[in-house]
Amino acid sequence: MGIKFFEDDKIFKLDAKNTSYIISIVDEEKFIGHVYYGKKIIDENVNYLLRLEEPPYVPSKNNRDRVSFYDSFPMEYSTHGIGDFRETALAIKDFNGNTTCKLRYCSHKIYEGKKELKDLPATFGKNNECTSLEITCLDEDANLEVILIYTVFESLDVITRSVRVENIGKEEVYLTKVLSMCIDFDGLNYDMISLHGSWARERHILRKKVTYGTQTVSSVRGESSHQDNPFIVLLDSSATQDFGEVYGFNLVYSGNFLAQVEGCQFDTTRVLMGINPSDFEWKLEPNEEFVAPEVVMVYSDEGIGKMTRTFHDLYRNHLIRGKFKDKKRPILINNWEATYFDFDTDKLLLIAREAANVGIEMLVMDDGWFGHRNADNSSLGDWIINENKIKGGLKYLVDEVNKLGLEFGIWFEPEMISPDSDLYREHPDWCIHIDGRTPALCREQYVLDLTRKEVVDYIYESIKKVLSSANITYVKWDMNRQITDLGSSVIGKEQHGEILHRYVLAVYDMMNRLTTDFPNILLENCSGGGARFDPGMLYYSPQIWCSDDTDAIERLKIQEGTAMVYPLSAMGAHVSDCPNHTVGRTTPFETRGYVALSGTFGYELDITKISEEDRNMIPKQVAMYHKYNDLVREGDYYRIDNFSENNNFDSWAVVSKNKDEALITCIQVLGRPNYHSRRIKLKGLDENSMYRNEETNEIYSGGVLMNGGINLTDLYGDYAGKLIHLIKC
Repeated sequence: MGIKFFEDDKIFKLDAKNTSYIISIVDEEKFIGHVYYGKKIIDENVNYLLRLEEPPYVPSKNNRDRVSFYDSFPMEYSTHGIGDFRETALAIKDFNGNTTCKLRYCSHKIYEGKKELKDLPATFGKNNECTSLEITCLDEDANLEVILIYTVFESLDVITRSVRVENIGKEEVYLTKVLSMCIDFDGLNYDMISLHGSWARERHILRKKVTYGTQTVSSVRGESSHQDNPFIVLLDSSATQDFGEVYGFNLVYSGNFLAQVEGCQFDTTRVLMGINPSDFEWKLEPNEEFVAPEVVMVYSDEGIGKMTRTFHDLYRNHLIRGKFKDKKRPILINNWEATYFDFDTDKLLLIAREAANVGIEMLVMDDGWFGHRNADNSSLGDWIINENKIKGGLKYLVDEVNKLGLEFGIWFEPEMISPDSDLYREHPDWCIHIDGRTPALCREQYVLDLTRKEVVDYIYESIKKVLSSANITYVKWDMNRQITDLGSSVIGKEQHGEILHRYVLAVYDMMNRLTTDFPNILLENCSGGGARFDPGMLYYSPQIWCSDDTDAIERLKIQEGTAMVYPLSAMGAHVSDCPNHTVGRTTPFETRGYVALSGTFGYELDITKISEEDRNMIPKQVAMYHKYNDLVREGDYYRIDNFSENNNFDSWAVVSKNKDEALITCIQVLGRPNYHSRRIKLKGLDENSMYRNEETNEIYSGGVLMNGGINLTDLYGDYAGKLIHLIKC
């Protein structure tokens, strides 16, 4: 088993593939200390790393310095109010208004497999794939049990963590902060990587040095957000893609989050992650429990690249579910950038006919098909077909598209309501709002109060009715604004701090109902592009729209940052028209195809209006997708060069698990005058095997291709792209 308890030394040892994690029960008061996290070791008792024989000593030996001990000891799960003045993981307010919480070890259990987290998405594994540990801690004064939950995936370098808090007393307790993870690392010689941006430029990579004080990545927008992703990396300051120790942390949650790295006074580094305590407070009645979302922790002793490939393997095999988990997705064409709101049945069928002629496999009808929605200022909530546009009704349109050999998909924004809608006129109190205060608009819409069961049921049944009315095989679920004016007409002031978390739980509930009732529908999540690209969403949808910015060059940075943690199979990526609608840039149609190939691949354009040259290239791109998608979807991902760093060239590779095949993508962003050919060194090949370049028929060993490199002799001009396909001889 991957988890053992050594009774004599009171030590838990968690072993993943190349990782060890050690926890110790310390002193007569049974503090739970974090001892070690890193490369796999054979030792069990390494308590000397806790420095227990140095001042300030453990309290039973020197109670006079108890606070000093708390403020330096590496608590496995730190709590507020006892003297640990670093950022803590748990804060409460009991029925007397007291805010101190102190935990001691009470009991534990170890078992094969992994339990589900109540009402929350989480990774999963069979009994022969993972082992779990639950450590029960007790605060006797506050009558709280805090259960620390760990799972080790033995074949991967993955350990997951969560927390469950139970009120075992007779009075209510308010939880004001419940983070999912706390780890103390020795030393300050670390860098931190996070993924930042905004709409149309999500998940750009930022690397900076850890120093004294707190460095925080967070969201208070009601979603994981365009601006920050619930993912951080702590790594040696000298670590690269291929060398050095790297620790990755990803929160399986789709709402407000906090990820924080703190450089502390004794040159230690504390990392915390969980639900953002801002606007959070949970009333825990007697015999009730609160479950915090899961944090996925990945350790790599071979740089960022190995961490990335571990996340990809975990999410492809132990998070993404359903029919499309291991399946090639249909090539779709979405009408959004083709028509925006200006379409009808005739226009959609015209696009579908042209699409069918070139091998595209699905038509997706985006925003504008319902109510009287001819712009983004009306009808959200009125999920009724506008038959002035969709002449003959939805079933007629879908049947006609199916006759052409195409599947049919549809767009929804279930969480929103327009002031100009029949639903709002009938139920103005159904939006999130503060009584007596006019709520702020964003994109001329409000957010529905999903803490109300009748709202959730009405919206879901409306969507279900549409999906049941025709042969719809794909849903794009969008969310185009953040949450403001936080208030609810059904949640009292004592539970006001529960609104945002209850909202996220309601979204999960609706998505669970959708995927249960319609298991054959491909669900793609979207939130104004990429504002909800997080593992919580991946649990319900195998792919997420990566960004509303489809420009191939901007997508290089977006997709590089996204792929640092999320699988290529999850990244919604399309070929769009030029000049690009977001940045006005014109790039070769061929290059746009190469960039979209490293995602789900599809089209976002009016195929009836593009040039004949571009249209004639689509069948070749369709064939390219079918040839390479299994490799892209299932293979190991390696960064070769980084446009985010050098600003003129980008390259990455996907290598099959058995190393029999590799696909290398090269994008020359800017041409260079008076240079020799560009040389790149490949990664991930078998150095003792021979590989044939399918284009040139040249044969070289994996060793020379990785250590000597390969010359790119035919990249000419700005935005030029190239694929290299290698096959083992």
